[in-house]
Amino acid sequence: MAQLAFIKASKDTLIPANPDTRDFVHSKIKLGDVITSEFKKSRNPKFHRLYFSLLNLGFEYWTPTGGAISPEEKSLIRGYVNHLAEFAGHGETLNSLAIGYLNKVRAHRADRVTLIKSFDAFRRWTTIESGYYTELVMPNGVTAKEPLSISFAKMDETEFAELYKATLNTLWMWILNKTFSSPEAAENAASQLMSYAA
Repeated sequence: MAQLAFIKASKDTLIPANPDTRDFVHSKIKLGDVITSEFKKSRNPKFHRLYFSLLNLGFEYWTPTGGAISPEEKSLIRGYVNHLAEFAGHGETLNSLAIGYLNKVRAHRADRVTLIKSFDAFRRWTTIESGYYTELVMPNGVTAKEPLSISFAKMDETEFAELYKATLNTLWMWILNKTFSSPEAAENAASQLMSYAA
């Protein structure tokens, strides 16, 4: 089970601190159910909220696209086109035809694909892209990246600052630079999100 996080909202009320916890509370616990747990106070709940505000900001501004043609397929087609061009010439023409073919396949496949946003998948991707992962070798020799568990209770403030900066850089590079004028403006928007949630 994933680690759940709550924020104390009033004297006797805990509210979910992130989408995973909210989903768990809404889908797994019925009214009247009694649940037990060991609670630990996060070392710095402000950082925890700020981190998830940043993730939520990136998630809100991310629109899933592509995926209809894998990078491996593109690479195979480009390699074949280069191979043909070595023997037959006309590299520009063959390259143009390959791009047209890939666009046709992409359009055909896109009609059958529904793109769904998943916060958990997004969080895992962000963690890996930020450099917080381990590499695992599968039985078939393929290397897979598994995100590290982010435990705010075990982090000191320096470790958290490094994680936060790496996450901001990742979200800025891939998503937030299309909307905000600077990383500082994106951080300000994340801080505002955090204040609305509090």
